[in-house]
Formats: sequence, C-alpha cells, structure tokens
Amino acid sequence: MIHPLTRAALLLSCAMAAFPAYAEDAAPQDSDLLPAPGPLLETQGEDILVTGDVLQSNAVNSVKTPTPIIDVPQSLTITTEEEIEERGWTTVRQIIDYTPGVNTSQGEGHRDSVVFRGVRSTADFFIDGVRDDVEYYRGLYNLEQVEILRGPNALLFGRGGTGGILNRVTKKGALGETFGEAQVALDTFGGWSVQGDINLSTSEYAAFRLNASYEELDNHRDFFGGTRIGINPTARFKLGEDTLLDLSYEYADHDQSIDRGIPTGSDGRPVEAFTDITFGDPELNYTTLEAHLLRGTLQHKFSDEWKSVFSAFYGDYDKVYSNFYVSGYDQVNTPDQVTLDGYVDTTERQNLILSGNLVGEFETGSIAHTLIVGGEYVDTSSDQDRFNSFFSATQDDNEVFTVQRPLALRGGIGTNAAGLATSNDFTVDLNDFTRTDLEVVSLYIQDEVKLTDWLHVVVGGRFDSFDITVVDVPGANTRSRKDEEFSPRGGLIIKPQETLSIYASYSESFEPRSGQQFASLGGGADALEPNRFTNLEAGVKWDFADSMSLTAAIFEIEQSSPQVDDTDPSRLVVVDSTIQGFELQLQGEVMPGWRVSAGYSYLDGEQVDQTGPTGLRPRELPENMFSLWNSVDVTDRFGVGLGLTHQDESFIDNGNNAVLPSYTRVDAAAWYDVSDDWRVQVNVENLTDTTYFPNSHATHQVSVGAPINARFAVTGRF
Repeated sequence: MIHPLTRAALLLSCAMAAFPAYAEDAAPQDSDLLPAPGPLLETQGEDILVTGDVLQSNAVNSVKTPTPIIDVPQSLTITTEEEIEERGWTTVRQIIDYTPGVNTSQGEGHRDSVVFRGVRSTADFFIDGVRDDVEYYRGLYNLEQVEILRGPNALLFGRGGTGGILNRVTKKGALGETFGEAQVALDTFGGWSVQGDINLSTSEYAAFRLNASYEELDNHRDFFGGTRIGINPTARFKLGEDTLLDLSYEYADHDQSIDRGIPTGSDGRPVEAFTDITFGDPELNYTTLEAHLLRGTLQHKFSDEWKSVFSAFYGDYDKVYSNFYVSGYDQVNTPDQVTLDGYVDTTERQNLILSGNLVGEFETGSIAHTLIVGGEYVDTSSDQDRFNSFFSATQDDNEVFTVQRPLALRGGIGTNAAGLATSNDFTVDLNDFTRTDLEVVSLYIQDEVKLTDWLHVVVGGRFDSFDITVVDVPGANTRSRKDEEFSPRGGLIIKPQETLSIYASYSESFEPRSGQQFASLGGGADALEPNRFTNLEAGVKWDFADSMSLTAAIFEIEQSSPQVDDTDPSRLVVVDSTIQGFELQLQGEVMPGWRVSAGYSYLDGEQVDQTGPTGLRPRELPENMFSLWNSVDVTDRFGVGLGLTHQDESFIDNGNNAVLPSYTRVDAAAWYDVSDDWRVQVNVENLTDTTYFPNSHATHQVSVGAPINARFAVTGRF
C-alpha cells in the first residue's frame, strides 16, 4: 500500500506536470506588470474587510482564518448574494446544479440532500461555520454568500464533512449605514414571494438589521403547495475600539407538500408515462418545521497580530414529515398497479454549540504564521419516532393501488387495486422511538506557515470526544458509545508567483456508527468503530488576469468502514472503498460587461465489500457533470444571462439495477434597471422544455424535473 504522503506527492507531481506552461506563460518579464500581491485589505473600525480573492474575514466562515482563496489547499466554490439574486435562485438545489463536484439527492421530498464527490450527506450543513444538522429545506433570503468545500476535513468541522460541507454566511448589521431592499416575485406555476432587508444604524456603535421572507409555494406536480416563513433580526454592537458583538435570532416556519417521485420500469429507467402522476396522498404527504435559532458572536482584537472569536448557538427544532411513496412496481406483470408504503416521522431536537477560536498572524524570524487554536462544545438532545402506515385491507404497511391520476387515496382512505375499501392508520405500527443525548468536546490547532514567498505549509489536527447515549423507549433499552478520534490535516502550497498556487493536501474525517442523524445504535452499531474518510487532493489555483481565475483539482477519497465479519460475528473487518475524480472551475469577467462561471467534474469509483471490488459503481455518482453561466451587460441598464447544466446518467441503487438518465437543462435570465433603485427581472428555467429527472432517493422514487417555467421579480433599493 502506498503511504498517504507518497500519494500526495504523486498527486502534486501530476498537477505540476499538467500545468507547467501556466506558471511560465503567466510570469511577465517586467515585474512592474505584475498585479499587486495579496488581497486588498481595508480597515473600518475593528472589522477587516477583504476584497478580491479572499472570503469575508469579518464573518465566521468555513475557512475560519483570513486566508486568500488562492492559498487554501482545498477545492471550494463561493456563491455570492449578487449571483443568487441575478440567477433568481431560491433553493440550495439550484446552487448545487451549478457547482462542480457536487450533485443533489432527492432528500425524500422534505430536505436538502447533497452528494459531495460521490458521498451522500444529510448533516454537513453549517450556518456561519456552526453545525446545522436537522433535515429541512434551507432558505437563501438572509445570506451574504454560500460556501461549498469539497473533501473530508474534520479539523475545522468535526464529525462528518465526509465528502465536503455547505456553509451559509448570513447578513450582519452594518455600522454607520441605513439602507433597505425589498423584492416581490411571481412564478408561472402560481407561487409567489415577498422578502425584505432593512439595516438601521443608530450610530457608529450600533446597527440593527431585519431580513424576512414569505413564500407561497407551487410547482408542476399535482397537489403541491405550502408556505415558508423566515424572519431574521440581527444586531451589531461596537463595544470598544477592539470589540464587536453580533446577535441574531432566526425563526423558520415551513409547511409544504412532499413528493417522492415516480417508479422505474422493467428497463430500470423512470416510466415517462407516469410523469404527470403524483404517487402520494394529497392530504397526508406533507412536512412541517418550526425552528428557533439564536446565534451570538463576540470578536476581540488583542493586537495587530491576535484576534479571538467566540460564538454561541442554540437551535430548537420541531419537525414532522408524513408521506406515502411507491415501494414496488412490476411493469411486466402488473403494469397498471403500484405498491405504496408510508410513514410519519417526527423530530424534536435542541442543539447547544459553543466554540472559540484564537487567530494569530505573526512572524518567527523570517517565517510567517497564520495560527488558529480552537475548541468546540456540543450538547444535543433529540427525540425521534416513526410510525409506519397500516392499511385495514392488508393489515400491513403496504397496499396496492391502480395507477391513475389521481390515485384512489385521500386522507388515508381509498380503494385498492382489487376494488376494496381500505384506510390507513398512522398510530398502530410503531417503527421506532428513540431519545438521544450527545456530548462532543473538540480541540484543534492549525498553522499556515509561510516558509518563503513561494513555499507555504499547512499542518494541524483535531481531537474529538464523541459521547452518545440512545434510549430505545419501547424496548426500555439503553445503548452508549464513546469515540475519541484524532483527525490530521496537512497541505503543501508552491507559489511560482503571487497569482499562482500549486497545492497538495491530505485530510481525514470520521462518522460515528450512530449515523449522520445519530438516531440509533441498534444492530450492534454500539460495538463498531466509526467510518473513516481520507482525502488526497492536488490542484492548481491561478488568477491569470485581474478578473479571471482558474482552479483545477484531482482527488481521491477513501472510506474505511468497520463491519461485522460475514463468517465470524464476533470480529470486525475493515472494508475500504475509493472514489477518484477531477474538477475544473473558471470564474470571472472575460471582458467588461461579460462575466462567466463554468465548472466541470469527472467522478469514478467502485463499491468494495469483504471479498474485495464488486465491479459495481456507487449510487448517485455521475461520471461527468458540467455547468456554464454567461452574464452580459448589453447596456448600462439592460442585461441578459444564459446557462446550462449537464449531468451524466448515474445509478439509483447500489445494485446498479436502476438508472437515473443523463440530462442537459438550459436556463436564461434578463433584467432591466428602470432606475438606480428599481430593477425588473425574469429568470427562465428549462428553456428548451426538456423532460428530465434530476435526482432520486430509491429505485421507485425518481424526481420529475420541472418543464419550462419563469420567475418574475421586482427589486427596489432605498
């Protein structure tokens, strides 16, 4: 077996070999032609505002240090508030569609679900760098930007982060400014929304900001509807020349339909004849969420070299989702019948997360350091239960219905395929009821060392103590497990010039056997070691013009999963599987008024079991994904946008029996600034009216993409 550091060196060599001409061609002969080195820093009070190639360092973001993007030895994509507004995006899914290396899973119709480089995730979501692990649809109304990092990295994020993370950076109060923005939007399905952003600064020492949104939902599927409400007041206080305090409360109230999609046929592909049929109950396919999120961040600058950040987060979530879905379909023998299954699931969770970071930028002799030392404490209490459906005619959770539009089921009462009356009861068949207490204590340190102008090294590690107790309420059975894990991270960055970085990195992460939602330790999971993930990555980041950047990365993710031995249940064996890939991203302004964002990824992998490679490809792993967006200012007031997103076919199931077909979708936009303060805009999705299936959850649960549709918006600033 090749040592990880040796493989990292090989990856770095490949990256350098792939881009030898870039460094040579990009280096001008006259040093006066070089752009100004490093990021542009401005000081406003005690905030450091970073422009150019650096993330906002006055927000607690996924990098956690004021590190230029070009010097981060990991792939990441940043989507700004301006891009979200220009493209008319309202969901996390739409951002993912235009991000290389990631794709969406269905999420059972009630939650965001991301596949990071072939690794499926339900919990790797963060708000301002703090974990937000409950399953729901996250809004975009109050965001400055969305950051998507790829590759395992437990050093900054702890457990999970197995394929990457998605971090939402929220808007904060702006000192010394008073402004506002409002938007009204309507789509061709009948949905509409109103949202606003108001900032009031009473002085240079205090600012109050309110972001709020109300959405009435509709789409192309029968019976779909619902509402989403988001209210997020924030306050910023300058407590002294060197101290800032940010306070935030967010209220989310969601109520919407659940659609689990359509079945696949005998050829393993979605049955296109069923694209207009919703396989569910109009009254009992729904999800509700009520969440209260409180956040506080205290920043203090001790000196020009040292700064501390302390944050506290408390989240109270009350979630219900109820649904029926197709669990079986035999197109050959019973082409006009489907089997439905269902359940109702509730989650009540309280999260308390305390974290603190000390960040220093200093020199020891001729060597420069950017050091972060931090710790985190997590206390989670979570109750979750699930009741299966129970039909009177079958005395079981499954029932067969005739395929028709609509299905003969409403409010749990209907007629089955045999013509018999049947009714469902969601209070009879308890699937599980668990109460979980989780305590996590973490310590971490990382040093970004600038040995010379052309050689940087990143080294660090994190220690996590993960202590979980799960009570099986009906069985009066309690299981506990404590894992103590060390997760290292290392990186090497070579800079032939200030605007070019060639890097290699190695990182690790882990996932406890209680799963991403830590709802169970049954089936002997309390005896199993965590899953471990390692990431080897090498790449190039090149700002080859004042307004253009190119990034490329090759990577390998290896999962080590302890499993009970097939022949000897008393022993564990470690099974490894690997995903490799390549990513390419181009962003910037080609010429004045023409902006481009393009991404490509290639993913490959093979499932492995105790006997070795299986020849099977991991599910939800498209070989090729490509996206392109062009934005052109035709005049000073009128602009247009045109883009496309493509995804190769992938397997729906691990047995490689069902296929999610490839698709290419074309999107467009146009906007006109009526005045300096008012803009009218239209965004068109699926311009060519293509029939496509963007994602799935299981063999007979394939999402149906929306036909051509448009969203019209009026935005005012004051």
